[in-house]
Amino acid sequence: MSNQSLIALLDRVDRHPGQAALRARSYELLGLAAGSRVVDVGCGAGLAVAEMAALGARPIGLDVDGQVIEVARSRHPGLEFRRSDACDLPFGDGELAGYRADKVYHALADPARAAAEAWRVLAPGGRIVLMGQDWDTFVIDSDDPALTRVMVRARADAVPSPHAARRHRTLLLDAGFADVTAEVRTGVFTDGSLLPMVTGVAEGAYAAGAVTRCQADDWIAEQTGRARRDRLFLAVPMFLAAARRP
Repeated sequence: MSNQSLIALLDRVDRHPGQAALRARSYELLGLAAGSRVVDVGCGAGLAVAEMAALGARPIGLDVDGQVIEVARSRHPGLEFRRSDACDLPFGDGELAGYRADKVYHALADPARAAAEAWRVLAPGGRIVLMGQDWDTFVIDSDDPALTRVMVRARADAVPSPHAARRHRTLLLDAGFADVTAEVRTGVFTDGSLLPMVTGVAEGAYAAGAVTRCQADDWIAEQTGRARRDRLFLAVPMFLAAARRP
């Protein structure tokens, strides 16, 4: 998927009421204080950075993709965005009051290293919030549940760390964080505008060699028909973990 297509898809997801509530919950868990310096790792087009700035914080958005950073800068002039890897943050030890990462750790080969880096840049008492989906827990209604199960598993296996979200709590505990909490909020998507998220599962399974081109095309045709008839159903549990650096 191109950067432009990915940003367009994430924009549609972000506009979903459930996702707005999820972001608001992450800010609550961060305990944002006026003027607090916080980082949004994997900031994408910068929506969360803008929302945290509106709440009075001093956020910095980071993303590994330079083109995405340029989009964020164009959408939110006056806010701070930098290109950076989650495992090598451009901050000194104990420099930040808050750390947020949304839909990031599954894309990392070594999520534990990122959690250790979060520990390094947070000041004592600083808060961390991790959010993300577990790629094995997508629920998609289909006329062929067995094939759907194969596709979801194959798509998950193509992700560097598909189960990172279920491990958020363990990652934080192992990194030395305290007062670790975990919760889940399930997003339910029936809007046909999110069809690319569903069909991407089939394309990923085909690319992995788990299904034939014919199987993928037939499944995509079924899901496209469901979207046309308002019968699309996708449920994605989102796992949140929050903690404090002692």
